Amino acid sequence: MDRLTELDPARLRRLQRVGTLSGFAAGAWLGAAEAPTKLVTLGIPPVVISFMMVLGVFLARWSLPALVRGTAAVRDDVRQAPHLIVWAALAGCLWAVANTLTIFAIKDIGLAIAFPLWNANSLLGILWGTLLFNELRDAGSARWLGVLGGAVLMFTGATLLAVASSAHAPGGNALRGVAAALAAGALWGTMYIPYRKAYLTGMHPLSFVAFFTIGELGMMTALALSFSGGLDPLWQELARSRDVLFWLLLAGFVWVVGDLFQQYAAKYVGISRGIPLSNTNQLWGLIWGVFVFGELKGGDPALYWRVVGGSLLMAVGAGAIALATAPGREHRRWQEAGARESARYGVDPAYVAAGMAGEDSRGTGRPTRRGPLDWLIVAGTSAVFVGFAAVARVPALALDWGWAAALLLALVAFLAAGGLALWRATRFG
Repeated sequence: MDRLTELDPARLRRLQRVGTLSGFAAGAWLGAAEAPTKLVTLGIPPVVISFMMVLGVFLARWSLPALVRGTAAVRDDVRQAPHLIVWAALAGCLWAVANTLTIFAIKDIGLAIAFPLWNANSLLGILWGTLLFNELRDAGSARWLGVLGGAVLMFTGATLLAVASSAHAPGGNALRGVAAALAAGALWGTMYIPYRKAYLTGMHPLSFVAFFTIGELGMMTALALSFSGGLDPLWQELARSRDVLFWLLLAGFVWVVGDLFQQYAAKYVGISRGIPLSNTNQLWGLIWGVFVFGELKGGDPALYWRVVGGSLLMAVGAGAIALATAPGREHRRWQEAGARESARYGVDPAYVAAGMAGEDSRGTGRPTRRGPLDWLIVAGTSAVFVGFAAVARVPALALDWGWAAALLLALVAFLAAGGLALWRATRFG
């Protein structure tokens, strides 16, 4: 691990800037991905919504790696760190359960309120990053204060939102909605342990998410069959909802774009900082919920102040955590954690070093290889989306199209800025 010890300070600062930008881009895209879950208000069963989102996630998590790097690169990563397949599948299982819980939360307390509650996963991200992966070790008192102070602000904001939800619950069961949102946050917070293990070991984000989705789809299929009462009832529910299934597939694809940015944030600034950054999706969820879907309309002024104030407190807390960037001495602690993972699983130290430095572990300048399998995956995914789009209709939701258009433009801007920064600094490494 000597090469990691000698990582140039300027290089480290650049990687952290890229990680920070990736976190903000993740927030925008992850926030947008939850917007189609409002279909639950039209009577679409939550299990159908979650199942179709996970199917869209599955398609995206294999087609994007095939398009950007090729499946040959994924195989190279698996040969270096095969143990991470199990960790990725486990993380996918946790994600599927958490995502299903968010649908129930949105049904009961609305998108604007549920979003910040499940973003309590930031607190777990800080805990696991510190306890298991040497994050914040030797960071200095100012950075510790930033992280802990931010955590207190986030907890206060979540409390305000929980109080607000009890006064304005669209589904009529505020307590159940709050419980579902907090349980989803706990599962997502735990899910970040495999994330960090993967990137300390040097695995590429595009490879990790490809195997992540095996656990997602397997767990979600089991949940869907269980909730629906079997294959035939599930198929009937899907058939009844066929007019809107495309939008749910699209939501899964949007989620993957956001999650990829979140993966890069976790890789380059750690989970104790990257997860709070990506949890700026709470503000995007608030904007989508209030301005596009008209949530909280007709509420008293005190309700608005609680929701807006709670969200802003959580955002300020996340910002304080994100600004507590890792100094060189803390990064050396990360390197020690990476060396530990390398020794435990027998991974080539050079592979670990290249991954942590944002370099191509296959060798600098090695061209991307795409074969027939890659193009088959991309073509198959495209055909599925086109097929569902052909029978889709615009849902009968009350929308403010002006706000929707503005938010879509913001997504494109974040995608362009984040993608360009990652390409220049790491070639998506």
